Amino acid sequence: MAAPDRRIPMTASSSHGQLTNQGASTNIAWHQASVDRAARAEQRGHRSAILWFTGLSGAGKSTLANAVNQALFERGLSTYVLDGDNIRHGLCKDLGFSDADREENIRRIGEVSKLFLDSGAIVLTAFVSPFRADRDKARNLVSDGDFIEIFCAADLNVCEQRDTKGLYAKARAGDIKEFTGISSPYEAPDTPELSVDTGAADLANCVDQVVNELISRNIIPAQR
Repeated sequence: MAAPDRRIPMTASSSHGQLTNQGASTNIAWHQASVDRAARAEQRGHRSAILWFTGLSGAGKSTLANAVNQALFERGLSTYVLDGDNIRHGLCKDLGFSDADREENIRRIGEVSKLFLDSGAIVLTAFVSPFRADRDKARNLVSDGDFIEIFCAADLNVCEQRDTKGLYAKARAGDIKEFTGISSPYEAPDTPELSVDTGAADLANCVDQVVNELISRNIIPAQR
C-alpha cells in the first residue's frame, strides 16, 4: 500500500457512510479505515478469527484459552485473550449476574470481539456465556467462518470437584445466587465448531485440538 501523499492539505474526513441512527446514538456515520482486515492478514500471514470458549465455571475455559494463546504467540501470530473475570474488572463492572446482565455482558463482548477481528487478531474469549441465544447473537455479528465456538465439555461433577475459586461451595450453601449449573441454567452448544473434553483430556492434547482446528480451517498456516 502506497504511503499517503503528505502534501495533501488536512481536511475533514470524507471516508464515511451515510448518517444513521443506532439505538440511542443519532446522526452517526461509519468511517472506513485506511488499513483493512485483508491487508493486515496479508502482512501477518494469518487470518483473524474469534475463538469463543464456552462452558461451566471450572471447565477450563481460561486455562485452555491462555494455553492456546501462548502456543499461537510462539508461532508469531497476533492474538489476544478476553477473559470473563478480567472484563468484569472494567468494561462490565457495572453488570451483575441476572439473566439481563448476562445478556448485556455477552453483547458487549461480542462487539469488542468484532473489533479485534477487524484488527487482524485472533481473539480468544473465555466466558461461561450460558445462553445459546446470546452466543448466537455474537456469532451473527460476523461472517460465516469467523466465529469458532469451542465447547469446554467438562461436566458439572468434574467442575464442582475442581472448584478452584470455591464458588460451587458458596452456591451450594446459598451464598451465591444465580450461579450457572446450580441455580441458573447452562445451555450447552448444539453444534459447536469444536468440542474439547476438558474434564478428561490433558491440557497439551486440548491445545493441539484447537490449533489443528485452526489449521484445518486455513486460519493459521500449518508451520510458522
